[in-house]
Amino acid sequence: MKVRLPKSNGLGMGNLEQLARKAQEAQKRMEELSEEIDQKEFSATSGGEAVKVTITGKLEVKSIDISKEVVDPEETEILADMIMAATNEAIKKASDEKNKVMQSVSDEMQIPGLM
Repeated sequence: MKVRLPKSNGLGMGNLEQLARKAQEAQKRMEELSEEIDQKEFSATSGGEAVKVTITGKLEVKSIDISKEVVDPEETEILADMIMAATNEAIKKASDEKNKVMQSVSDEMQIPGLM
């Protein structure tokens, strides 16, 4: 008795090798881009630029600049809110950039049947 293999659906060994190669290239590109983003700095301000927070692409706070005009011992809660708002906005900028870059690499792969 002979065993019949189903007809190829276009995903032969050559296509699997090509798919694996594309995946490796995409992974390498994503790692390179991730390292680039990690080196970038993202800044955001709040309170009419009274507070400026700068973070790295690794989402680590690098600096916080506070205008002397907003430093009031009686109003520390407002100052804390401005710092938090600026920090959250800087984190959002860094995350959005990373997501956008990673999505573009993913889109470049165009793997049939997976997306």
